[in-house]
Amino acid sequence: MKQTFTKAEKLCGYRLIRNLYEKGEVFNVRPFRVTWMPHRSDPSPEPAKVLIIVPKRNFRKSVQRNLIRRRIREAYRRNKHILYEGLSGSRSRIIFSIAYTAKEIVPFAEMQEKIILLLHRLTKANEKVAG
Repeated sequence: MKQTFTKAEKLCGYRLIRNLYEKGEVFNVRPFRVTWMPHRSDPSPEPAKVLIIVPKRNFRKSVQRNLIRRRIREAYRRNKHILYEGLSGSRSRIIFSIAYTAKEIVPFAEMQEKIILLLHRLTKANEKVAG
């Protein structure tokens, strides 16, 4: 599996995002808040689509927001195989958002650990819904 993060893996579209926040399930893995839901009607080849959010309320400077967003994207890109392997068994697709909730910038190593926990938890939650 290639360790890339393509446009097909990014969640975009007002209706999809609105639907995610209205009907999706939520869990927290500090410093992240994850909203997710199964998604059946997507013809894309990717089993998961992700939206990364860093609120302007917590980080006023765009340089800080972009740094956090890049770190989250990199941690997800390196470890997405965990999620993809879990989804390939059930042949299901999901959409989810990762919102950064901390007030300070967390080091990359800690962020990566939390992303791994988040992906394992997402895989288990999807298995419960699908199975």
